[in-house]
Amino acid sequence: MNAMIGRKIGMTQVFGESNVMVPVTVLEVGPCVVTQIKTKDKDGYSAVQLGFGSKKPGKVNKPTAGHLAKSKAQPVQVMQEFRVDDAAGYRLGQVITADIFAAGDKIKIAGTTKGKGTAGVMKRHKFHGGPASHGQTDRNRHAGAVGSGSSPGRVYPGTKMAGHMGDVKFSVRNLKVVKVDQSKNIILVKGAVPGAPDGIVSIHKI
Repeated sequence: MNAMIGRKIGMTQVFGESNVMVPVTVLEVGPCVVTQIKTKDKDGYSAVQLGFGSKKPGKVNKPTAGHLAKSKAQPVQVMQEFRVDDAAGYRLGQVITADIFAAGDKIKIAGTTKGKGTAGVMKRHKFHGGPASHGQTDRNRHAGAVGSGSSPGRVYPGTKMAGHMGDVKFSVRNLKVVKVDQSKNIILVKGAVPGAPDGIVSIHKI
């Protein structure tokens, strides 16, 4: 297996070679349970669906409960599908832990960034703002003109304006695994990972 679901715990620092301080993100990776297996003969492609986390049985609807019953898995918080070359080596209910990772591995992590709510153009698009003099009145942080007059007489799609910021899926590549604690299913990754603490992330080996 070359991918898993995990949870971002937070950030800390460790001391590496020559006592150099390394900023790391702590991730709880697994244990993940195999909840569905897809094959080329039946589904047209090979993939393994993993479940991570726990949820109260009363908060699981009947279709999801029936789906999990096939693998005899407990109610999970999230399920995600990962492509594999051959799904023949997996079985329903199989538990996958953090031992698939090792120190030095290069990984890609995808998560949901922090939501910032409605933001102006200076915060959202790094606009410089208007001048503070020459007749400006309460226009310092505004976007300025967005149209082109009577021709074309409209605002072009994609124009940078104020609006919703954050809360989007974002991936970071070429992160390095610094340490793996298999007993606690925890890995330390050099650098920052998108999302807030306790956020769900997917980890892919590259």
